[in-house]
Amino acid sequence: MHFDLPQIVKSLGYFGVWAIIFAESGLLIGFFLPGDSLLFTAGFVAYTKPELLNIWVLIFGAFVCAVFGDNVGYATGHRFGRRLFQKEDSWLFHKKHLEKTQSFYEKHGKKTLVLARFVPIVRTFAPIIAGIGAMHYKTFMSYNLIGGLLWTFGITLLGYFLGKSLPAEQVDKYLLPIIGLIIVVSLIPSVIHIIQENRGSKH
Repeated sequence: MHFDLPQIVKSLGYFGVWAIIFAESGLLIGFFLPGDSLLFTAGFVAYTKPELLNIWVLIFGAFVCAVFGDNVGYATGHRFGRRLFQKEDSWLFHKKHLEKTQSFYEKHGKKTLVLARFVPIVRTFAPIIAGIGAMHYKTFMSYNLIGGLLWTFGITLLGYFLGKSLPAEQVDKYLLPIIGLIIVVSLIPSVIHIIQENRGSKH
C-alpha cells in the first residue's frame, strides 16, 4: 500500500488536519497520530496547491486546535488525576506513556510544555501531567501558547518554504524521504530517553 500523505492532506482539507492536531494534543487516543509530518506536509501542500489550502488560515487553525487540545488534556489530568495511573492498560491506553511523560516533566520542568510539542507521545501526555500536578493554569497557558506557536508555525512553514524551493519535477523525489526524516528525528528524543532509562535501571 502506498502511503500518500500529500493526497491524504488534500482529501482532509483544513478541518481534517485541524481535527488530527487537536486529537494528538488533547486526547489520550491521539498519541499515535502523525502531527509533525502532517503539519509539514500540509505546509507543503499549501504552497503547491494554494487554491486548496491558504498557509495562514491553515497555521492559525492548527495553532488554535493545538492550544485548545492541550487545554482539554490539562482539564482531563486536573479532573481525573491519579485515577489515570490506576487505569488498566488497553490497546488505546498504556500507563507507561504517562510514567514516561512524568519522568520527562520532572527532568525538564515547565519547559516540557514547549519541548514536548516536538516529541511524539510526550506531546499528548504532557498537558495531562500538568493537570495532574495542579500546575498553575496561568503558567500552563503561557507555556502552552509558546509551544503551540513554535510547533505549528515552525513545522508548517518549513514544509511551505521547502515546497517553494523545490523544482516541481523533483517534488515526489524528495518529499517522502524528507517526511521520513522528520518522523525519525522527532522520535530521537524518545529513543534517547528510553536508552537512558534502561541504563539507569541496570545500575
